[in-house]
Amino acid sequence: MPADAAAASDVLSRSVGIGLPVVQGFALVLARVAGLFSFASLPGGRSLVDLGKVVFSLSLTIALFPFWPKLEATNDPWRLALWMLAEAAMGLTMGLLVALAQECLTFAMQLVATQAGYSYATSIDPNSQADSGVFPVIGQLFAGLLFFALGLDRHIISALAVSLQTMPPGTITQTDLRAPAEAILKLFSSVFVTGLRLSLPVVALLLILDLSLALMGRLNAQLQLLTVAFPAKMLLSLVIVAICAPAMAMVFEKQAQQVIGTLQQFVHPPPRVAR
Repeated sequence: MPADAAAASDVLSRSVGIGLPVVQGFALVLARVAGLFSFASLPGGRSLVDLGKVVFSLSLTIALFPFWPKLEATNDPWRLALWMLAEAAMGLTMGLLVALAQECLTFAMQLVATQAGYSYATSIDPNSQADSGVFPVIGQLFAGLLFFALGLDRHIISALAVSLQTMPPGTITQTDLRAPAEAILKLFSSVFVTGLRLSLPVVALLLILDLSLALMGRLNAQLQLLTVAFPAKMLLSLVIVAICAPAMAMVFEKQAQQVIGTLQQFVHPPPRVAR
């Protein structure tokens, strides 16, 4: 251990009862946890979301104290900064995987809203405080409810604790991440496939409704079907989405299991083979 780091560690140990390795381990674990929850969707206002993420990240970091890495204190700021960036990048990757589990429903609802005519109506997104379609906001809230109902939060916290053992802070560069990276890229394409599977029943029925109204207008040109088409499509889309909600939950569960499997593969990478 360098002399300066040893002196700083002795000062911290005498003043607050903890050593510099503990402080550095706390900072590295906090960087990974904060990166993971930067993509998490929490209900409420934007300032409440930011405050909630900070408090939850600090609380979870303290709760993971038994899994903190045992490091030797370093007085090299560039080395510590490199470790912090690597931990933040790993946390962001894990958080992106979590967000992908919810984006399939949002993407499906966006497709339904475009076909049903809800794109003309906007609401306030509870996450970004920006104007967003009504159906995508409903999809985000539905995905958030399913996220906790299926117990995905427990799997994520468990994977985070396991990652601190399989890939301790400072050792990410010694692991082979090529196989997990390929699985993550495949997961991106599955989000679009799952979104299409969720939205196709509603889109198909809306297409049948459009064809029916077109045939009626062809048979009787006096009918003013334009004023009937919009409310009929909006009402039908609400009814079909409500009927298909249990099936959407099942499809979302399969997508979430795939995300959890990819996350487990990411936190259990094979060691890098020395050449």
